[in-house]
Amino acid sequence: MDKLFDGVAHFRRDVFPGKRDLFAQLASEHRPETLFIGCSDARVPPELITQSEPGQLFVIRTAGNLVPAYAPGSDGVAASIEYAVSVLGVQDIVVCGHSSCGAMTALAEEHDLSAAPVIADWLRHADGARARARTAADPAGQSASSRVATLVRANVVAQLQNLGTHPSVVSALAQRRLTLHGWVFDIASGSVEVLETGTRTPVPAA
Repeated sequence: MDKLFDGVAHFRRDVFPGKRDLFAQLASEHRPETLFIGCSDARVPPELITQSEPGQLFVIRTAGNLVPAYAPGSDGVAASIEYAVSVLGVQDIVVCGHSSCGAMTALAEEHDLSAAPVIADWLRHADGARARARTAADPAGQSASSRVATLVRANVVAQLQNLGTHPSVVSALAQRRLTLHGWVFDIASGSVEVLETGTRTPVPAA
């Protein structure tokens, strides 16, 4: 905790004064343009990767960047999506997977999750990704790292499909006021691949 308190002190002393006007504006205005759905993994910070200022991203982070398909009832992820789309009016949604994802590694390598039943149940939201990955490549002919990488990409596409079951998203897409994007962030290189209808386009480095 000492590091966190030191960080807060540094922020208040050295960072906040230079952004005082921005935070004064944000105190009464919340208008992010993008909903960023990423993994809870501590190595994948959305604001740092995109170099976004406070107030620009509305962020949802879940284990494996999973987006449960819409179902009636109380759901924190669904509520956040609805708020971002219907109330805040975001124009873009990014679902971002990443290399070396623990959730996808557990599935690709068929880890025993019997001691972690909640995690095992949550990862069922990636069943569509596993099916997609099996048709994309022959698992038997892939190395362990390649199987994980294939599943990471398949999972982004599957979660975009799940996202498309949410009524607020369906409505916004029909009105052409929302665009969905799939990304994969590579931790080692810092690069981002944009997934578009099965193809991968690297984001320019400069």
